[in-house]
Amino acid sequence: MRRPWSLSAKLGAIGSALLLVALLSIGLTLWVTWQLEGGAAAVNEAGRMRMQTWRLAQTLAGGDTQRVDTLVAQFDDSVRLLRSGDPARPLFVPHDAQTQAAFKDVQQGWMDLRSTWTAQPAPAATLAALTAAQADAFVQRVDAFVSAIEDQLARLTAILNLVQFAMVALAIASAVTLLYSAYLFVFNPLARLQAGLVRVAQGDLSVRVEVGSSDEFGALSTGFNQMAHKLQALYQTLEAKVQEKTLRLDQQHTRLAALYEAAAFVTRATTLDELAQGFAAQLRRVARADASAVRWSDESNQRYLLLASDCLPQSIVEQEHCLSTGSCLCGQPQAQAHTQVIAIRSQAGPAFGGHCEKAGFESILSVPLRLHERMVGEVNLFYRGASALAGEDRDLLETLASHLAGAIEGLRVGALQREAAVAEERGLLARELHDSIAQSLVFLKIQAGLLRTAQQRHDAAGIERSLDELDEGVRGSLADVRELLMHFRTRTNAEDVAHALRTTLQKFEHQTGLPTHLSIEGDGLPLAPDVQVQVLHVVQEALSNVRKHAGARQVWVQVQQAPQWRVEVRDDGCGFAGLGSPPDQTHVGLRIMRERAQGIGATVEVDSVPGSGTCVVLTLPAAQRMAA
Repeated sequence: MRRPWSLSAKLGAIGSALLLVALLSIGLTLWVTWQLEGGAAAVNEAGRMRMQTWRLAQTLAGGDTQRVDTLVAQFDDSVRLLRSGDPARPLFVPHDAQTQAAFKDVQQGWMDLRSTWTAQPAPAATLAALTAAQADAFVQRVDAFVSAIEDQLARLTAILNLVQFAMVALAIASAVTLLYSAYLFVFNPLARLQAGLVRVAQGDLSVRVEVGSSDEFGALSTGFNQMAHKLQALYQTLEAKVQEKTLRLDQQHTRLAALYEAAAFVTRATTLDELAQGFAAQLRRVARADASAVRWSDESNQRYLLLASDCLPQSIVEQEHCLSTGSCLCGQPQAQAHTQVIAIRSQAGPAFGGHCEKAGFESILSVPLRLHERMVGEVNLFYRGASALAGEDRDLLETLASHLAGAIEGLRVGALQREAAVAEERGLLARELHDSIAQSLVFLKIQAGLLRTAQQRHDAAGIERSLDELDEGVRGSLADVRELLMHFRTRTNAEDVAHALRTTLQKFEHQTGLPTHLSIEGDGLPLAPDVQVQVLHVVQEALSNVRKHAGARQVWVQVQQAPQWRVEVRDDGCGFAGLGSPPDQTHVGLRIMRERAQGIGATVEVDSVPGSGTCVVLTLPAAQRMAA
């Protein structure tokens, strides 16, 4: 396809053509002038030959032989100059046929005349007449040669005049051509564009500029037409643009309202269940998801436990109650966790997204819960279709997630503060008991010893038995007080209650010598520190009863964390009967355990068969779940 000419190419072609014609005209003028100068010089030289002819004839008639030879040599030089020419002057004989024939005739006449005049001299009278006649005849030949040159110069002069007139006409034509080209290629398209701009300024956006060329102005007209079309389309869709902007403002208002609602909800929520369930519903509503789930991660980020869900099928709730980190699409490892959209069907293997795909979900939006580079948990939003995540939506979800992570940490800190207050109170009670009851019992023991020594003078056997019993009672009281002191100072600092239970059982084994067995089953959220303290007190009270009354050989402690916390303390001792009667002094330990359980909303069940041991079961309600 031939490429269209640009404006610069067109103007360049026209200018080049005019320049070429001008150069040709100037060159022709110079050539004609050169010919005229050369011919004029040839005429002058021919006139000089006439003078030389007459001078030679007079010298020959006078008999001066030496001068004749000089004049002949000069005449030969003139003929030779006309024959070869002189480009420096310039001087040359015109090349037309008439002039060349006349010049040949002059050359031939000179050759004949030279041979005659340089022969043997004749008598003087005869020589003078003959020389004059010969000279006259030769001069006529020279005149004919000059006439031929002048005729040729006249023709060249006519050509020069014609060329000059042609150059004047060319100059006029060039000016007209340039003006017309400027009008055709520049001024006319420019005027159309200006007229189009005026109409656009007046509000007529339907104006179009028609330029039939493909040069720069054609490109400008095409750009102008595209601009006018776009402006017309913008004005026609202005209402839609305003609606779109209004919708964008509404979305931003919705995001701000969601942030405000989240901040207000954080201040109202008092338990982890309430907090997680509220955020699950709010995040699903903000993200326009079909279902949502809030998961908690332990401090080592090895597992994810389901805290709350909204519109999530019960099958997924049951199957994904506890997930190992990295075993599913949900539950990202801390090093790789980031907000992302995961297409379920693009993941290979039934372990990844199998439950979600069966439930009809196609994509998952995962938002990690981070707090100071610590992985607190994760929010999963489920969609039954493809999902896209815009930058503003990402920022909103991550901000809400940070609010949730901060709220979870706030609950944990509050629980730690409550636990610290309880521990401080227990320590105070322990110090009071140590300074009062324990010292009193020690004093009573000393007094009893003195009394036994003093009474040895009377009924030795009876007094001895009484004093032994008194001494044994005092020892028992001291043991009870020391055990009570240990219970009051019990405090848990670890996230998992297993460590505290192992420590308690080790102390029990060291104190009693009885072997113990600890088993923990299931995966569940760790108990709050203040709840852990009460659970340990119940277990310690049950172990104290085993030490005092059971006569057991072994003790088993079993902990079940899911679906709710259940702690069982079982021995193989003698057991007892009469559990249906009100608690008496023998059953004070059972009353204490029930009071502690009521303080945390739990229940204590005691099952004992005489001769078969006793089983104490502490059960926490499902709502008692707060992050450590």
